[in-house]
Amino acid sequence: MKIGILGTGHIGKTLVLVLSAAGHEVKVANSRGPKSIDAEMLANGARAVEAAEAVVDVDVVILSIPLLRIADVAPLIAALPAETVVIDTSNYYPARDSGMNAIEAGQVESLWVVEQLGRPVAKAWNAIGSDSFANKAKPAGDPDRLAIPVSADDDRSRTVGMALVEDSGFDAVYAGTLADSWRQQPGSPCYCTDLTRQEMPAALASAVKERLPKRRDLGYEAVVERMTGTGARDPSAEFLVSLNRVLFM
Repeated sequence: MKIGILGTGHIGKTLVLVLSAAGHEVKVANSRGPKSIDAEMLANGARAVEAAEAVVDVDVVILSIPLLRIADVAPLIAALPAETVVIDTSNYYPARDSGMNAIEAGQVESLWVVEQLGRPVAKAWNAIGSDSFANKAKPAGDPDRLAIPVSADDDRSRTVGMALVEDSGFDAVYAGTLADSWRQQPGSPCYCTDLTRQEMPAALASAVKERLPKRRDLGYEAVVERMTGTGARDPSAEFLVSLNRVLFM
């Protein structure tokens, strides 16, 4: 597939590497321009381009940018053909995204994104930690392969989103429509808890929407409290998974 990726943060970087390694034709862009993109990210054949070029002549556009920046790329997305699949990887944390007054308490993030873009999206890769995504991919059929939930309203978005998750080294589990995608938002039992395909359905089913904001904020505060700015006591990836399991499951 021809894929345009907007965003080169931790998740975006790994998406560029793994999807180009899987044989897809990948273009990548960020807000700072192609010269700011590390050559390491392009090692598997991806091309660094301007944002406007990243969304031209592609089958899929993946948004791996903060929710605060969704409105900035909306004009680019509006120009896409109807058949182009758009996949969003973002999450909302009030303490971090304090300028986002448009997201009301309890609003489903994916539906807010749809409102901003004026077109359907799929939701994927938002419920796995960046370290797990970068380091825990396994071949299909491995009993320890982790799962990633995918939400979408239409068949094409669902099929393409799940296929690309599989290509990225994880089992894709359909989580339902976008209206139900709150089940994979921060604070839910499947959010960054490193579950397998067998474990994921029960975690999605056990989510309680009203509990998510408090659990999400508790997790965020616990992580921030441990951050020193020097890296000396910064929580490890395994600590984060363990913390999320205690708080969210």
